[in-house]
Amino acid sequence: MSQRATDASRLMLAAGMATVPPGLIAIGILVASEHADPTVIGMICAAPAALAVPILAVASVLRRAKAVVEAAPATHHHHYNGTVDQRSINSRTRGVIAHTRNQG
Repeated sequence: MSQRATDASRLMLAAGMATVPPGLIAIGILVASEHADPTVIGMICAAPAALAVPILAVASVLRRAKAVVEAAPATHHHHYNGTVDQRSINSRTRGVIAHTRNQG
């Protein structure tokens, strides 16, 4: 394993071990209060996953959007020289059967 992978593994193990004391405290409180209901415990355990799934989904969408933007073709700007025609046209439409007369 590379040094980076070893450091990442050590960090993950330390983070996993950091969750043990709060979990033991929560179990102690539930047992002491006699409210160790399996439904409540299931909801407490499922809460982190319920929060993590939408966050991971949004992160995945953003990564894909970034890849799409990077894969998009470059923007081309075209500049033309010459005269510009800037006439204004007045249009009038009248009657039940429309008849348009453009006057320039």
